[in-house]
Amino acid sequence: MEKKFMGFSWSLVRVLVFIMILVAKPKSVDAITCQETLMSLIPCQPFLTGGCCSAVANINAAATTPAIRRDLCRCFKKVRHGASVVSDKAKQLPRLCDVRVTVPIDPTVNCGS
Repeated sequence: MEKKFMGFSWSLVRVLVFIMILVAKPKSVDAITCQETLMSLIPCQPFLTGGCCSAVANINAAATTPAIRRDLCRCFKKVRHGASVVSDKAKQLPRLCDVRVTVPIDPTVNCGS
């Protein structure tokens, strides 16, 4: 079931945000336009629209066995060496999304315990 935001489906909210971006008139506010502001936030869209939190919840729901949890833990450890992921921010995702995870999203955690 799709989550709702103020009674609207997230899909509709996403469409409305993109329409706002496309039709926003460049009105400058301290040297940045509304359109520039919204465009700057596009990388945050998965988090702002709930897609990121849904992903965290889905990964957590898939961690049904100790072997799967250990594999996920090892995967998260690899992120430490990956490109463009800030591990301190990744660790905050469960709290920000209000999801109790069985596998911490933390590249410093001991996967053997």
